[in-house]
Amino acid sequence: MLGTDKLPIEETLEDSPQTRSLLGVFEEDAAAISSYSNKLFHAMRRIYDAQNELSAATHLTSKLLKEYEKQRFPLGGDDEVMTSTLQQFSKVIDELSSCQAILSTQLADAMMFSIGQFKERDLKEILTLKEVFQIASNDHDVAINRYSRLSKRRENEKTKFEATEDVYTARKKQHQTMMHYFCALNTIQYKKKIAILEPLLGYMQAQINFFKMGSENLNSQLEEFLSNISSSVQSVRREMDNDMENTQQTIQDMEAASEPLYLPDPDPKKLPVNRNLTRKAGYLNIRNKTGLVSSSWDRHYFFTQGGNLMSQARGDVAGGLVMDIDNCSVMAIDSEDRRYCFQITSFDGKKAVILQAESKKDCEEWISTINNISKRIYLTDNPEETAARVNQSALEAVTPSPSFQQRHESMRPGVPSRPHARRTSSTGSIGSDSSALTALSLDSIVAPDTPIQFDIISPVSEDQAGQPRTPGQTGRRTNPFGESGEKSESEDSILHQLFIVRFLGSMEVKSDENTEVVYETMRQILAARAIHNIFRMTESHLLVTCDCLKLINPQTQVTRLRFPLANVIVYGTHQENKRLFGFVLRTAGGRAEGRPLSVCYILESNNEGEKICDSVGLAKQIALHAELDRKVLEKQKKKKKKKKKKK
Repeated sequence: MLGTDKLPIEETLEDSPQTRSLLGVFEEDAAAISSYSNKLFHAMRRIYDAQNELSAATHLTSKLLKEYEKQRFPLGGDDEVMTSTLQQFSKVIDELSSCQAILSTQLADAMMFSIGQFKERDLKEILTLKEVFQIASNDHDVAINRYSRLSKRRENEKTKFEATEDVYTARKKQHQTMMHYFCALNTIQYKKKIAILEPLLGYMQAQINFFKMGSENLNSQLEEFLSNISSSVQSVRREMDNDMENTQQTIQDMEAASEPLYLPDPDPKKLPVNRNLTRKAGYLNIRNKTGLVSSSWDRHYFFTQGGNLMSQARGDVAGGLVMDIDNCSVMAIDSEDRRYCFQITSFDGKKAVILQAESKKDCEEWISTINNISKRIYLTDNPEETAARVNQSALEAVTPSPSFQQRHESMRPGVPSRPHARRTSSTGSIGSDSSALTALSLDSIVAPDTPIQFDIISPVSEDQAGQPRTPGQTGRRTNPFGESGEKSESEDSILHQLFIVRFLGSMEVKSDENTEVVYETMRQILAARAIHNIFRMTESHLLVTCDCLKLINPQTQVTRLRFPLANVIVYGTHQENKRLFGFVLRTAGGRAEGRPLSVCYILESNNEGEKICDSVGLAKQIALHAELDRKVLEKQKKKKKKKKKKK
């Protein structure tokens, strides 16, 4: 017997059990070689695929570096040094990409081809021969079994011949197949060594060639370039570390300084309200009507831009216009379900928005900012300084104005005290000089420490003014245009004009002889509002008729206050601020110090102060003509009665 490292081809014809046992050992070895070769093939395939991917990725990197100069970075700018550096890198990496491509080709030829041939050709040949040998061995066994069953008593020459011929053919086929199978199994022992060593040799040779190409490309000039880039990178890293250190310190300082700001409603003592702002930005909730009664609140980022209020939802590229706040009016309001709400009304009164701030401080700052913008302070050279000066003037205005007092004192010797004709039109606005101005001191106009009423008290406001109230008069729902089913006292009036106004306040005055008392009342009420941080104003509809002035609730159409036109003695608008309108009401219901009680009411309109004055003047003229006509009719009636008596 030969050694077990080779199958004996000479014993294939004998086909002994020992030979078959030895064949099983070689078949088991061939199966192990096939399993190991498949694993080695997949590992080398991964190397080849990775090399191809590396080559493609290197080429793509070089291409992207070339396209850097075509990019438009929003914050990068045009960095020529960076562009030229990346162009140089692109050339070097492009050369490396060529070397990578050559390495991929060499790996395909020297490594993958040989192990692929062994796997696809030699190992599959072993499997094919094994199947053929198994079939031939089974056919031989069948032929021998048939031949062995031939009867010795009756011999059929034809049957014997056929059985003999089958044995001959099957044995010959088995012998030939077995010899080829043994030869392939013996040869695979040599081929496995070649199939393992040749790919490894090709891989190492390809890598050596790649390194040689790399060393040729790496010249002294490239080494100097890489050294410079390394120094530049280190410099940038140091700059980044310094910036990060400064940033961390800034973050710590901001965290310490912002600690009070984390609270939604900070302490006003720690964070006082800044009333001198002419620009402001921040998140607010805006109320949107979703039906006749229902509404929803949406959170947006609001900011002022000149004389406009803008809003921007999160995710929007730019903000949109909410409303024009030049000459607008703003006031704090009470909401049923929200705190810190305020309302902005446009100058023409056609648009109003209700907003909610996060805190009381934020709410007051928004109101102050919009008030400053409404006065067009933002158009001055130094808006915040101007706003501070205006606010300081408002604080100082609570004391009598020296210039105002001096003006009266200088006029006192030259003008004797006499009754002044009452103004019945708006041709002379408050603040304009009049030749018939009565020389009065401040104390004779407004008593010191006179209380100011900032809210409309309804429905007993007429009683406070000393007016008798008829049953059902106050608090009754009123149609401002006289279209109600019941006949109202102003239904026959030929004049009905409606204005949108906001009640600023009222106070008792000593004099009702001229419009200076209205101006002084305006100054004191506005100053008191500024000092006490009172921004809330009650919006109403002012109805002017030939009989009276009425303040009507715009929602319920209920009359809040009623002023008989005959009792309106003085009225006028401010000369500079045309939104302010005021009038003095003389009441006969109560007397103090032997004189009638006079109360001055100040209202803010939508830049319609002069129109209101004209309307009131027209109403008084109509009322005067109506009174004259009434007296003429009474005289005529008396004459007719006298004539009848004589007859």
